[in-house]
This record gives sequence, C-alpha cells and structure tokens, in this order.
Amino acid sequence: MIREDKHLLYTPELTGHEQLQNIIENKTTFTLNNCEFSLYETHKKTEDVKLKFNDLTFTAMLRGKKHMKLENKSEYFDYFPGETVLVSPGETMVIDFPEADETPSQCIALSFSPDFVEESLHYLNTKLMKVDESTCWRISSEEFYLFNSLPLASATNNLMRIAMEDNMNKDIMADLALKELLVRLMQTQAGKLIENDYKTLKTSNRLAFIIDYIKNNLHQKLSIEHLAKLAFVSKSNFFKLFKYELGTSPNEYILQQRIKRAKELLKENQSIKEVAFATGFSDTNHLIKTFKTFEGITPKNYQRNLFSEYKIVS
Repeated sequence: MIREDKHLLYTPELTGHEQLQNIIENKTTFTLNNCEFSLYETHKKTEDVKLKFNDLTFTAMLRGKKHMKLENKSEYFDYFPGETVLVSPGETMVIDFPEADETPSQCIALSFSPDFVEESLHYLNTKLMKVDESTCWRISSEEFYLFNSLPLASATNNLMRIAMEDNMNKDIMADLALKELLVRLMQTQAGKLIENDYKTLKTSNRLAFIIDYIKNNLHQKLSIEHLAKLAFVSKSNFFKLFKYELGTSPNEYILQQRIKRAKELLKENQSIKEVAFATGFSDTNHLIKTFKTFEGITPKNYQRNLFSEYKIVS
C-alpha cells in the first residue's frame, strides 16, 4: 500500500523486450553537462545485483519493487515507488528483484558532478544563508532513505522531462533544474530530521523548538507574530526559516500538522466536532473545507472509509 506522505514520479513506458540490451538492470543513459541521468529496468527475478557509483547519486523508484541495502551502511529494506535513496560517492547498492518476473522494476539514477555540487552549496551558503546560524546548506549522507515530498517529486519530474527530451538548450535548463533538485533534496532531508528528532533538537535548534511548540499547541490559535517572537527572529526571517529549511511557509506547515492530527483523531473514531476543537479549527465547517482541500475527501467520508477497510481486513 502506498503511504499517504509519498508522492509518485512520472513513469516512462517500459522498453520492449526486443529492444532490451539486458533483462537485468537494462540501462538507458542521458548525458548532461553536470550530471549523468540513467533509467534502469529489470525484467527478471534475480538476487545480489551490485551497483557502485563514483559520484553522489540520487536514485528514485518509478515502478516495481527492490529489496536492497547499501553495502557496509544499512540493513536490507524494501524500496518502492514514491521513495528515494541517496547514494554517497563510492557506495555500493546490493539489490534483489523478488517480483520482476511479474512486475518489472524501473528506477532512475542521477549522478551529480562533484564540482557542480560544491559550487551550488558554496553559492547557497554565501548568498542565501539560513536564518538559524547553527545550520547550513548541506547534503546529509545519513538521511539517505526518503519518502518523496511533493516539491521533491515535482523537481525530479522536471529534470526527467528535460533529460529525456530533444532540446538544444537542455544543458542550460538541466543546470537550473539540478539546482532546484539539490535544494528540494536538502529540504526533504531537513524535514525528515526535524520531524524525527525535534524533541531532542529543540534545545539547540530554533526551528525544532518551534516545531515542538506547534505540535503541542495545535488546539490553540497560532499567530505568526507570536511564533516569530518565540524563535527570536523578525516575522520576515521567520518565513525564511521555514522556506529555506522545509520548503514551505509556516502557515502551510501549521495547516499540514492540523490535518495530520485530525486524521489521527478520526482513526480514533472521534466526532468531527471533537476533532475540529482539538486541532484548532474555528468550527466544523472550517475543518471540513480545509480537510477536503488537502485530502480530496471530507473528514466523515475519510473516517467512514477507514472503518470500512478495517471491517474488510477483520
């Protein structure tokens, strides 16, 4: 089952069997000025396939399933569409394809030029410095397994489109798209780190402190002015803090957290009125309207569907 917080990528047509060079990790490469973009397909169930990348490589699943690990770094895990794995220079992926006979796997691998990455990070850290002095723009080798956020998925799709089209200006367009992808990747990593560790980071990181405060006070009115004062920054810098770190505005983040909490309470079979009160909405109509905007369904129907699935499973 696809998790609600994973965003799928565009899936190109599979290569016809008569055109395949290999049925295991068949590789189609599109070379760009500052990266190598490759599309991999596997059409046969197999085990212990090893791929090693010399440069920082962004990989993302498009279809099918892999069971894999990063050699000397992680245990085995399942790798599905909607997920990204970042491979550090010199690391080796060890991959099984348990379902490729019935469902071929398809993924992308994008290897960055080291100079391009270094220059991009230098520019960001000198021209677009973060509000929180304790943090900087950096790519984490530890936050390597990610669920695609919507901005990350959109940036990836844009780069895929540019790489695969026939356009004499594609290198210029690809460089701009690569910079966006790097920023979205770092924001997704930062978001995962903050979400997972905000309780332990809140004493040393002002964004983690604010995240902790928001999560503990969703039932109350949360004004940006008050939150900015708690973070000891101006209102304009408070917006930058969220935009640079998480790629979203504080207002949007607060709404996301209210809806996330509302879904948890709906799973506990609380009434719409109780949920609206507990998540800081002015009334049930406000909750219903906002919930439908985010989820495409009313809270009542969301709850009804949950319990219908539960009965089927039971």
